[in-house]
Amino acid sequence: MKNLIYIFTFLFSTVIFSQNSTLFEEANTLYNQGKYAEAIDKYTAILDTENHSSELYFNLANAHYKLNNIAPSIYYYEKALQLSPNDSEIKNNMAFAKNMTIDAIDVIPETGLSKLIKNITNMMSFDAWAKTSVAFVFCFVVLFLIYYFAYSTLNKRLTFIGSLISLFLLCVSLSFAFHKFNIDKNDRPAIIFAQESKIKNEPNSRSEEVFRLHEGTKVQVLDTVNNWKKIKLDDGKTGWVISEDIKLLYNF
Repeated sequence: MKNLIYIFTFLFSTVIFSQNSTLFEEANTLYNQGKYAEAIDKYTAILDTENHSSELYFNLANAHYKLNNIAPSIYYYEKALQLSPNDSEIKNNMAFAKNMTIDAIDVIPETGLSKLIKNITNMMSFDAWAKTSVAFVFCFVVLFLIYYFAYSTLNKRLTFIGSLISLFLLCVSLSFAFHKFNIDKNDRPAIIFAQESKIKNEPNSRSEEVFRLHEGTKVQVLDTVNNWKKIKLDDGKTGWVISEDIKLLYNF
């Protein structure tokens, strides 16, 4: 019975992959013909099958950009960049799309020790830092065992020092792993999709308006209360926006 389920699953996946490949080629043909709206429909149909790739998001973003759809183009460029963070072509095209946005938000630069720690933390993923910690645990255990059973004074000194260094590096890597975990956990970017959105100082429509944002602006979501989300801008400003005015980037 299990074999039949595996075979059925494999055949179903093969059919879906074949259909998506055909849709992707059809969408690319429509895009090259300048039929951007039709191409978007084809690309979106692939997304409906829960198929995700940087190429798909990139092409979908390009089609929206051609139609001057500011928010969707930036949104899908960001999605493509999540899957291919070092792709220069995605970054360049997204820069052109962001030039169409209205809001000019100054970024507060990080300096000193906090900038250094953040840069080092972001050098690796949480999983990579965790694996590094495991490696240092292994080194510490091996060196400590060698130290314990060694007869030579020199070997004892070297292995003791080595085990202390491994223990220190273990603590450092664990610290970076937990810091990376917290950064990823609190990183909840979103794109403003409303043409103009009124940002309030409290999560209700009767509260005071603090500022306005326009389509395509990227924000960080800090909290959710009912149908409102608390957001933060790169310049440090915070406020509450109604949920339907934004779209979270991590909703694959």
